[in-house]
Amino acid sequence: MDEKTMVNDILNGVKSELTTYQGVISETEDMGLRQTIQQIRNNDESFQYELFKVAETKGYYKPAAKATVTEIQAVKTELQQ
Repeated sequence: MDEKTMVNDILNGVKSELTTYQGVISETEDMGLRQTIQQIRNNDESFQYELFKVAETKGYYKPAAKATVTEIQAVKTELQQ
């Protein structure tokens, strides 16, 4: 397995974990446990971003084009209705 494949696999795995953490956090009543899971999620988000930046620098990942001001405003308007 090449480096690009491994990096993308890790990014996909972390993305899945972040989704799972969010579900667990929203269903956890115990504040101590909730805060612990939030901290784990925050650490994973930081790791994911650092790995994303490496992947982007090496050309393993090309982000989508940035949204225009008009596109952003259209989404805001739609969500506020």
